[in-house]
Amino acid sequence: MAKQTFGSKAGLIAATVGSAVGLGNIWRFPAEVQANGGGAFLLVYILCVFLLGVPVMMGEFALGRGGRGDTISVYRRLAPGKPWWLTGVLGLLASYTILSFYLVVAGWTLEYLVSSVTGDLYATIPGDAPGSSAQFAHRMAEYVATPVKPVVFTILLIVINAVVLLGGVQKGIEKMSNLLMPVLFLLLILFCCVSLSLPEAGEGVTFFLKPDFSKITPGVCIDALGQAFFSLSLGMGTLVTYSSYFPKDTRLGRTAVTVSALDLLVALMMGIVIFPAVMSFGLANESFEGATLVFVTLPEVFMQMPGTQAWSILFFLLLLIAAVTSTISLAEVAVAFAADRYFKGNRRKSLLLVLLPLLIVSPLCSLSNGVLSHVTIFGQTLFNFLDTFSTNILLPLVGLTMCIYLGWFAPRGFLEEELTNRGAIRSLWPRVAMVLLRYVAPLLILLIFISRFA
Repeated sequence: MAKQTFGSKAGLIAATVGSAVGLGNIWRFPAEVQANGGGAFLLVYILCVFLLGVPVMMGEFALGRGGRGDTISVYRRLAPGKPWWLTGVLGLLASYTILSFYLVVAGWTLEYLVSSVTGDLYATIPGDAPGSSAQFAHRMAEYVATPVKPVVFTILLIVINAVVLLGGVQKGIEKMSNLLMPVLFLLLILFCCVSLSLPEAGEGVTFFLKPDFSKITPGVCIDALGQAFFSLSLGMGTLVTYSSYFPKDTRLGRTAVTVSALDLLVALMMGIVIFPAVMSFGLANESFEGATLVFVTLPEVFMQMPGTQAWSILFFLLLLIAAVTSTISLAEVAVAFAADRYFKGNRRKSLLLVLLPLLIVSPLCSLSNGVLSHVTIFGQTLFNFLDTFSTNILLPLVGLTMCIYLGWFAPRGFLEEELTNRGAIRSLWPRVAMVLLRYVAPLLILLIFISRFA
């Protein structure tokens, strides 16, 4: 069966940006900014995106298109008989592990969207002040711990993934991305306009965009590195898999810069949405965490705005789009591997192999936040263990070994051939990328890895 490819350059960019843009940009990024000094973190983060993100992304693109296969087979083809294919195994494991608990968070997002439509999200709770953070914190705890609803919504997300992935690359992934990514950007623009019109918007923008250089510490730098790695979906196998669908004339350097810039733009827009709002409504001193920011603080903000229900619906629709495009790309890593390795390109059989176990694992992750919270792995619930194991161990390992392979052990001239389309275009990217992949990126990734256990 012929290798599938994206049908257009716009579809290629939309799908790849959709793979990178996810919940990490929407809720993890603002929380990291708030915890690490505002503009100081943003400045370091931008540097990390271009020093770490762009060259590693180019490397993953080169592997995917050059190897023309899934995240494991590309190493087998480029380094036959050598153990580099284990890097692909780790990438596959990382993507599947993240997908297992990511579907749960995506399910919460769908649940909050439905609750926004019905108005249940803003129903008062006895004992809590209407519209207070306590009300929404209790609501969040209730939603997460309930044994039935979160499981149902998690399964619905698995079904949505199955429907899209069954359509293949062009009719499924590309068609979905062409529809959803413009909607996501339009919604972000709308929220930016509303947020900038709020009374104390200037204070929020200043906190977010004006760096206080005294707040740039080693800890801030390490957190910015980790956020750049996570938000760009590096080390998960998704970019290797998607780039295997790139046409041969795709300019990998330009595509990596474009995708990284658009991913960064989403994070910047989300910061402009969040910080003017929390300043205007007196929430600046609250300590943000991922779930708290999205599911507790923002509903509190919406309660203080005219048209509460409408803004709530639009925001959770935006969040759901980011979640769906990410889960699709994570699932495609395993689907592509199964199709290449076992089923001669048959996506239907591959989907069954990949998604059926998730009907057990993801609901268990959901239940581990409630009725199964007493069942722990190394002192953590299943949900938290999978999060920690994938983010703190697998992703840095995949990124590190990939950089070492491309920088020192790949076939001579491989990276240059891919980044110049075999000499068809003149570019400085091969030299720049090689220096960064050989020396800079491995050092930065090692710093991330070591800091997780320091």
